[in-house]
Amino acid sequence: MKHIITALVQNQPGVLAHVAGMFAARGFNIDSLVVGRTEDPELSRMTIVVVGDDRVLEQVRKQLEKIIPIVKVRDFMNVSYVERDLMLIRIHATPEKRPEVVELVNLFRGKVVDVAKSSLLVELSGAEEKVEAFIELARPYGIRELARTGIIAMPRGTQSDSRQTDEADE
Repeated sequence: MKHIITALVQNQPGVLAHVAGMFAARGFNIDSLVVGRTEDPELSRMTIVVVGDDRVLEQVRKQLEKIIPIVKVRDFMNVSYVERDLMLIRIHATPEKRPEVVELVNLFRGKVVDVAKSSLLVELSGAEEKVEAFIELARPYGIRELARTGIIAMPRGTQSDSRQTDEADE
């Protein structure tokens, strides 16, 4: 089972290596790991996707909470959330096939961000399943290159307040 965990961490050198080392030392596999700055320049948010049962998730969460530069850990097990995966994909597209590829990109609400003589560079974001479905449909044209961010996620806001607060987290 796929589990999404976020960790708010101090934005300092070595934190990512420390977290990755913890996973490796305990034999946990990271399916996806994304790190980026937050609205506070002193903090970064790690979004970690782990595949395993509830016991694995609990162990990962407990081990993360022990790491000093980590400010807060949150798992999304029983939380309604929005997830996105961003992809750049270069697809072989001769002038004859280009309209077909562009139509496919439009169906998935993607964007052509670069055009070359025999290829298109496409930007696509969405749930992981959407990205995977696009890849499968693009495969017959020829995928020349692919880069993905991995999953990022945030909890949905409540109906009474459009901004999720720390009090609602607890």
